Amino acid sequence: MILLVGLGNPDAKYAGNRHNAGFMAVDAIAEAQGFGPEREKFRGLVREGRLGPEKALILKPMTYYNEAGRAVQAAAQFYKLAPDDVVVFHDEIDLAPAKLRVKKGGGLAGNNGLRSIAAQFSADTWRVRIGVGHPGDKKAVVAHVLKDFAKEEREGWVAEMLDGIGRAAPKLVPLSEENGSRFVSAVIQPGAADKPKARSAPRPSPAPAPVAPERANPFIDALASLGRKKD
Repeated sequence: MILLVGLGNPDAKYAGNRHNAGFMAVDAIAEAQGFGPEREKFRGLVREGRLGPEKALILKPMTYYNEAGRAVQAAAQFYKLAPDDVVVFHDEIDLAPAKLRVKKGGGLAGNNGLRSIAAQFSADTWRVRIGVGHPGDKKAVVAHVLKDFAKEEREGWVAEMLDGIGRAAPKLVPLSEENGSRFVSAVIQPGAADKPKARSAPRPSPAPAPVAPERANPFIDALASLGRKKD
């Protein structure tokens, strides 16, 4: 089993925030992959389903973003999951909007949701980082992530990325760096990950060398001429 965690804040007023990109991503997966209905468990909302052959549980912590580790720890402990079995979807200010990256572990980059998961469970989970851009001023970061995506973003790259994440999610399993790259390619360039490599056209066979005409034998020709004279 794998655990897919989306980071976000539970109140409706936060639903469209950049900080809720993780919630949006796992919701897109649940809908695209036909997961079961949402129910309360592990201090969050969960949905069960499958990604390819793998059983999967989606978890949206209702503890608020900065305390997400409590929900993750409860679910991981119940199912006896290792950090390798957990994928956290979250907004990433250090990536430009519309960029997507998958990585294993790494620094916390000031992300308090990841910091909580590291403290309560592990820093070595898989992460799907959804770029939301940086406001340019460190003091403006909080206001930036707690602000809704602009209409142009929602109807443009955000909608396209969420559609791609939902559709391509099975490519994540089994969890590995290679499959993470395949997943990103399938989201950003639909169809590219599965497109067979073009085969080079076969080289044409060399044309057969022309057969030289048979050379006349002068001795045989002379004998034939004598025979004709006798007749």
